[in-house]
Amino acid sequence: MPTHRLKLFLLIVFTVLLHSCAVQPVPVSAPAPAAGQNFLAATDDLAMVTDEALQLADRYGPERVLVVFDIDNTLLAMEQGLGSDQWYYWQKNLAAEDPCSGLVVSDRLAAQGALYYASAMRPTQPDAAAQVARLQDAGLTVIALTSRGPDFSLQTFRELRRNGISFWPSALPPARGYAETFTPDGATYATLYQDGVFLTAGQHKGNMLKFLLDKSGVAAPAVIVAADDKPDNLRAMMEAFEDSGTFVHAWRYSREDDNVAAFNTREAAAQWDAIRPALVTIEEVFGPDNFDLPASPIPEGCESLVP
Repeated sequence: MPTHRLKLFLLIVFTVLLHSCAVQPVPVSAPAPAAGQNFLAATDDLAMVTDEALQLADRYGPERVLVVFDIDNTLLAMEQGLGSDQWYYWQKNLAAEDPCSGLVVSDRLAAQGALYYASAMRPTQPDAAAQVARLQDAGLTVIALTSRGPDFSLQTFRELRRNGISFWPSALPPARGYAETFTPDGATYATLYQDGVFLTAGQHKGNMLKFLLDKSGVAAPAVIVAADDKPDNLRAMMEAFEDSGTFVHAWRYSREDDNVAAFNTREAAAQWDAIRPALVTIEEVFGPDNFDLPASPIPEGCESLVP
């Protein structure tokens, strides 16, 4: 049976089986139900996300389908382990276990901001920008929703632009966003929405997206198609829109999994020790406009433990 016919057959089977069911995980290799369901699936190819969103646009109309992409390890990834998502979570977990470990970086968020400034990012797959463009060309609303905070906006837009990705032509209104940060209802930290990119400072992605939709004033979409490398973020979106009348088709993107698993903590620690003096010099010469490292490389409260 030709591949496209097999996919169509499986699509019909899954649609029938899931028609009266609650949210069910869909196997990695299986195509998703066409419509009318919440589901969590997985893929290592953004083209599958794009194809499904375009099919939904044919059913509901492009104006009723919202596509939401994560950035780190979904659209773009750091050129090296240092400063990556996996580096950040390694540091976070290490600081929780042993805050005065010699491997703990003082103020990991400030350090990550400096690394975003100094380093570059690559697309997770060669056609990542082309997949975003396919959706935009078809008239769908497409945005990025990232756990990065507003302090990282300049570095984030630089790397998106350098990799050929722009969200403002397909953004939720206003297309160019808001000049100032704002704190969503119930949120702890300020967020920023500009040019179709929502920087949410690590807060509940479902609640953040729901607030942004309300703030934009647009009609609720029939379907949200979301791609993110972290299942928890996708579940947060499904949770936020449960019983809202908006279906969430959540795609766990796995292309970077091998790179995440291969992250070398010792190598990253050595790279940080090597690069920090240069970053300090840049800040001393040009000022803290782009990043602001703490004065001491030793985590606060650990000074007395260092010889």
